Amino acid sequence: MIEVKNLTKKYGNHIAVDNLSFKVESGRIYGFLGPNGAGKSTTMNIITGYLAATDGTVTIGGYNIQTEPEKAKAKVGYLPEMPPLYAEMTVKEYLDFVAELKNVPKSERQEQVEKVMEETHITDMSGRLIRNLSKGYKQRVGMAQAILGDPEVLIFDEPSVGLDPKQIIEVRDLIRKLGEKHTVILSSHILSEVSAVCDHIMIISKGKLVADGSPEELQNMMGGKAEIEITVLGDASEAAKILKNAEGVDDVIADGKDQQGNGKIRVVSAINVDAREAVSLKLAENRIAIMGMERREKSLEDIFLELTSQDPASENAQQEDPASESAEQKDSASKEAISEPETSADNEAKEEDK
Repeated sequence: MIEVKNLTKKYGNHIAVDNLSFKVESGRIYGFLGPNGAGKSTTMNIITGYLAATDGTVTIGGYNIQTEPEKAKAKVGYLPEMPPLYAEMTVKEYLDFVAELKNVPKSERQEQVEKVMEETHITDMSGRLIRNLSKGYKQRVGMAQAILGDPEVLIFDEPSVGLDPKQIIEVRDLIRKLGEKHTVILSSHILSEVSAVCDHIMIISKGKLVADGSPEELQNMMGGKAEIEITVLGDASEAAKILKNAEGVDDVIADGKDQQGNGKIRVVSAINVDAREAVSLKLAENRIAIMGMERREKSLEDIFLELTSQDPASENAQQEDPASESAEQKDSASKEAISEPETSADNEAKEEDK
């Protein structure tokens, strides 16, 4: 559906996106994950045609975003981090306007607008001015405009920023539902959001793609190990010796004692092996009492931190680099310029200035 080849975006000497390549297949929910400043929003803006790349190509449904922009953009619905809303319009007026901009046939506009309002649960707000809506409802209106025209791909850039916990859950549920009919790309730096709704994850760091795969594939790529933390009544080193020969156990580490004087052990196994039963039976055979046991796998947070961590020297250099700061400002300014339409209040202020 989407193919990105050797994508590069430079701001002066700063490289925001560095020779990035990946493919997006139909019918899946993709998480585009990375720390702040990693190049996520810049990449999304290039894919949707809001920014021009310095180098590389983006094709959507076989159409190049630079040479055939109208055909490529018709296949994409986009929600920027700052939803492009007209505050002085009602929800219905705004969606009618967007439907016209997207060339939705006049005979189908009313039906499509009502459908997207129902899907995003904003039908009751149809007559309200957008400026009077809460942040959560404004996000829903932004999603509704992205869905209009029934595009094959939906791209959401930080859709839950600024929302309260209840609104975040509602937005996640909506994204899951949309994923049943559309290919969805969710750009975020919030790990829980990506792990909750995405079945494929791409991690970007310093403008480069550092990981690409399902959560399970990423776990295997990063070592594919699970640990069982065990507390035993007695000496940890003796219990560790006994467990070295247990089925499914790759390694055992005696980890000292807890505050009550109980022995602490860490048992390492493959990610697809649950060694708790074998470990329990082995300790029971040797009459060693288990006071506690917990299995832990490498989390998405662990993987993310491992892949995106920077050494202090690199971070300091980036903070001191004026080109990097300029690039961030330019990217932010560019996004605001394309995402925030002028309101009537803005126009009145301009008239007064004249």
